[in-house]
Amino acid sequence: MNYLEAIKIAFLTFPFLAFLFTIPFILWQYHKYGSIHKLRILIIYSFILYMISVYFLAIFPLPDKSDIDMDSPVAQLIPFTFIFDIIKDSAVDNVWMLFQKPSVYTVLFNILMFVPLGMYLRYYFKNDLKKTILFSFIFSLFLEITQLTGLYFMYPHPYRLFDVDDLMINTLGGTAGYLFMGIFIKFLPSRDNIDLKSLEEGKKVSGLRRMTRFGLDMFLWMIFTGILTCLIDERYILFISLIIYYVIIPFIFNGQTLGSKFLNMRLVFLNKRLLRLFFRIVLIILYYVIIPFSLGFLFIFAIKHFSLPNILVFVMGAIYVLLLGIFYLVNVTNIFKRKILFYDRVLNGEYVSTIGEDDLHGKDENEQ
Repeated sequence: MNYLEAIKIAFLTFPFLAFLFTIPFILWQYHKYGSIHKLRILIIYSFILYMISVYFLAIFPLPDKSDIDMDSPVAQLIPFTFIFDIIKDSAVDNVWMLFQKPSVYTVLFNILMFVPLGMYLRYYFKNDLKKTILFSFIFSLFLEITQLTGLYFMYPHPYRLFDVDDLMINTLGGTAGYLFMGIFIKFLPSRDNIDLKSLEEGKKVSGLRRMTRFGLDMFLWMIFTGILTCLIDERYILFISLIIYYVIIPFIFNGQTLGSKFLNMRLVFLNKRLLRLFFRIVLIILYYVIIPFSLGFLFIFAIKHFSLPNILVFVMGAIYVLLLGIFYLVNVTNIFKRKILFYDRVLNGEYVSTIGEDDLHGKDENEQ
């Protein structure tokens, strides 16, 4: 397997790892900034792809255990050995032939492999030169230990050599990336600028933020319900958990569930917050659950009690599923368009962002 094949595997693996990373990434961005900046997405996900590629380049190709030479050396601990190897290979007719020697192109490749790391560390992670050198060395050491341990002892013997020269060369690459980034950093928006724009955008509650709040609250509510079920043997535990989580907790915390508090948003009403919170959860359950699925139960009842032709059953079922899908799709679309849904319009409720509220409170206290 050559370098290109390792990178190909990295690209194929990236969507799966990116999917696992996406939910924590979205939650953290809304928690910290209240929005997700497009440039930040590009930087973070390209960084993930880069790190995957470097890791795969370090471990691939994976040999068969039977092909491993148990007597082969495991480490090269003499510094600057690569210089002597280059000198040995320097007796060539022209420079181009020298670059075709493994002693040369391997060193150049190891330097280039770590150049992007130094660029990321300086530009986005705001590391100075000392930290860039340190983190480049640590990452290189991690890769070398991975090789020394035979991929964390999955192999009975290392299938690649631990090389102290690689630590120096890789660190040199990270340092070069740091210096190289200095040329472009003046033409790119700074990390501080990205953060400020994210905070500014976070003052509005986007549709994706509302959907994220919904998903997070559902997850936390199910955990809460599971804990209550273990502690209380109550027939109406589902109803009780709904009232506590979606009515009592938001009433106590000024319109914030646990999910909306984490995502820096809250639901505001003009007055009678407790009563409106109660009617809101009732309307939501009726609108999204009871009414749509009651039609489904009526359809099942008709099938059981009336001798309907199979073709009619199929057509009615297809129409029901289609209408149900359109119903939820329309509502999700309205949320993404930041429209106020009917139950919030009826109750005069609206989600607002709490990004910057702590700063405002701090200013008010200082002025007082």
